[in-house]
Amino acid sequence: MTRLIPTCSQTVGPFYHFALARPEWSNLARKGAKGRKMHVEGRVLDGDGKPCRDAFLELWQANAAGRYNHPDDMQDKPLDAGFVGFGRALTDAKGCYRFTTIMPGPVPGRGNALQAPHIAVNVFARGILKHLATRIYFADQQEANAADPVLGLVHDPARRATLIARPAKPGRDKVPVYRFDIRLQGDGETVFFDV
Repeated sequence: MTRLIPTCSQTVGPFYHFALARPEWSNLARKGAKGRKMHVEGRVLDGDGKPCRDAFLELWQANAAGRYNHPDDMQDKPLDAGFVGFGRALTDAKGCYRFTTIMPGPVPGRGNALQAPHIAVNVFARGILKHLATRIYFADQQEANAADPVLGLVHDPARRATLIARPAKPGRDKVPVYRFDIRLQGDGETVFFDV
């Protein structure tokens, strides 16, 4: 009979910057993607509001037509060879991240109800044993957001607001910028989904 010996749990990290640092992965539109180009930037903060300096975000989204670059997406919508659809963005010493992408198109959800344009995000950070899953929606997509079946599950307006990226001042490149901070716990904690 094999005897099982329990072991202590280990937190994830800190190894992201030297093991997974590929700055080009933060540009999902690096090959001339079709659609409205934008930057999404913000900070990842811990429960005390301090920056998470060694975290990374995995991003997954549809192209401007609303189709994922994945074999399971069989929609009769065009694929965009210039759009990657998946990426990673790492935080810096101040907990800041930034990635470049395009505004995603709406995709069907359960029962083919259209979901508002959104980006799926997995958060990996020191002290988190299992990644956290959330979404980024966009403040200027109000009509689509109001009808989104997933966003509609978050009834508290203050909690729902933690999923909305807000327009910010464009940089020198004049590309639109959306601000989206991720709070891992505590006051203003971002809504995370149990997936």
